[in-house]
Amino acid sequence: MAIIVSFSNQKGGVGKTTTCVNMSSYIAFSGKKTLLVDLDPQGNATSGLGVKKSELKSSVYSVLCGEDDIRDVICKTCVENLDILPSNIDLVGAEVELVYMKEREKILKNALASIAHKYDVITIDCPPSLGLLTINALTASNKVIIPIQSEFYALEGLSQLMNTIKLVIKHLNASLKIDGVVLTMFDNRSLISKQISSQIRKYFGAKVFENPIPRNIRLSEAPSHGVPIMLHDPRCAGANAYLSLTDEFLKRNFKE
Repeated sequence: MAIIVSFSNQKGGVGKTTTCVNMSSYIAFSGKKTLLVDLDPQGNATSGLGVKKSELKSSVYSVLCGEDDIRDVICKTCVENLDILPSNIDLVGAEVELVYMKEREKILKNALASIAHKYDVITIDCPPSLGLLTINALTASNKVIIPIQSEFYALEGLSQLMNTIKLVIKHLNASLKIDGVVLTMFDNRSLISKQISSQIRKYFGAKVFENPIPRNIRLSEAPSHGVPIMLHDPRCAGANAYLSLTDEFLKRNFKE
C-alpha cells in the first residue's frame, strides 16, 4: 500500500508545487511507482509535468464530484514511473460543491483507496489555502511535508497550518504525521535566510530536512518547458538539491 504524502502550506509562493513536482519525479526515478495528485485549481503541477490542461476531458474535479472513476482519469507524465491525477480550473468550484456532500472530508481518501495498492508513493499538491480541498488531502494522507520559504514572512500563518493539522489528527485522521519541513529559496549568503532557518530548526527540530533548496533560475525555468528539473537541467544546483532531499525522504520512509 502506498505512502500518501501531502505537500501543504496555505501561504502561496513558498515553492510548494515546485517541491512536490520535483520530489515526485526523483521518487519515480528511484524506481518507486508514484502518483501525483494535483489538488490545486491552478493546475501548475499538471502543466509542469507536460499535461495540457486545456485538453483534459476529465480531472480530479470530476473524480471528487463522482462523475468519473479515478482509474479513468489518471494519466502518464513525461517521467517514467510517474502518473498524475490532473487538475484544471474546474476545481475552483469544488470547495462549494463538497460542502453539501456526505462525509465531504473523506471523498479523496475514498477515491485513492481503490488505486493505492498500485503505487509505492502518492503525493498530493495542496492548494494555498486551508479549505476543504486541503482537509481532504490531509485526511487521505499518512504524512505531510511543509515547504517554508527562507524569508521574513515565512513563519506568518504557520501556527494556523499547525492547528489545522492537529484538528485533522484529532477528528479525521489519527495516523497523520509531519514527515518534514523543507527550507525553500534558501540563500546561504543571506543573514535573514540563516536566521529564519535557525528559527524553523528550533521550532521543528529533527523534522527539518537537512537539505535546503536554493534560489535557482533553472528551477523557475523548468515549468515553462513542461518538465521537472531532472529533465530540464539535471546538473544545476536546484536539481542536486532536490535529488539530495528526495534521498533523505526515501531513507526516512523506506528502510532497506
